[in-house]
Amino acid sequence: MSTPIPTWEGFLSPVLRVLSDSRVRTRREVFADVATFMTLTDEQRDELLTSGQRRVENRIGWAMSFLARAGALERPRRGSCTITEAGRSLLAKHPNGITEKDLQTIPAFRDYVPAGRGTKESTDEVESAITALDPVEQIEDGIERLKSDVASDILARLRGQDPAFLERSVLDVLVAMGYGGTDGQARHIGGNGDGGVDGVIDQDKLGLQRIYVQAKRYAADNPVGREAIQAFVGALHGRNVTQGIFITTSRFSQNALEYARAIGTRVVLIDGARLADLMISHGVGVQTRATYQIVEVDEDYFE
Repeated sequence: MSTPIPTWEGFLSPVLRVLSDSRVRTRREVFADVATFMTLTDEQRDELLTSGQRRVENRIGWAMSFLARAGALERPRRGSCTITEAGRSLLAKHPNGITEKDLQTIPAFRDYVPAGRGTKESTDEVESAITALDPVEQIEDGIERLKSDVASDILARLRGQDPAFLERSVLDVLVAMGYGGTDGQARHIGGNGDGGVDGVIDQDKLGLQRIYVQAKRYAADNPVGREAIQAFVGALHGRNVTQGIFITTSRFSQNALEYARAIGTRVVLIDGARLADLMISHGVGVQTRATYQIVEVDEDYFE
């Protein structure tokens, strides 16, 4: 019987140690180099999940995703990664191994802890709680973890693009939600001289009402303040409209939220977490990797 493959946590430190030479590697290169670094056997490397994916690559992939969420890795180009200064500091701070609990001390990581999970739980407590769930609940918990990971990745990628990409992306989301009139189209306005509005989209199929959109690409720790919402409202008034959508990749300050609730102009605020959720729910910027079917006995058949 082969030695069990380490859990995904067991790959956190090895991934950073392999990348500590500052080389930019593809995911495939990371998989191979980490397996070599950990002297995994051929049998361990070839062990498959039910889906057909190699178990070790799945676990290394999870470790890479969590490290990227914590800011320890960055993607200088598509399909590649390298270590950051934050990653070097994390490795130096935990020379005997890194756990999810260690990652939870990093603000960037805490922003995207899966819904329903506290940041003070130890890994053992989390695993114990998961074990206590019935099989369907375990599947649902796993799906939520996957969605959280994808949401984190979506926001990181949006922040890494130019502002025009975000502006077009939010219009794509609104069209996917059913806005855009009969033709399902939106008009991108953003750029110099946009008048404080990045896009416009029809609310109804006849085009009788239009929604104006503003999108701000902000870092996770840089909330949108009241002043930005006031400027957007002014832009709406300048166009003689009374409703709009303000979308950001970060969050809104409490003053901004209170201001939006108090004014007569209808302004919907969508923060980064909700934007990522909408993109996932409406299939914008994501694709389905696998579909699993849950079966149960057909009681009527055996009657």
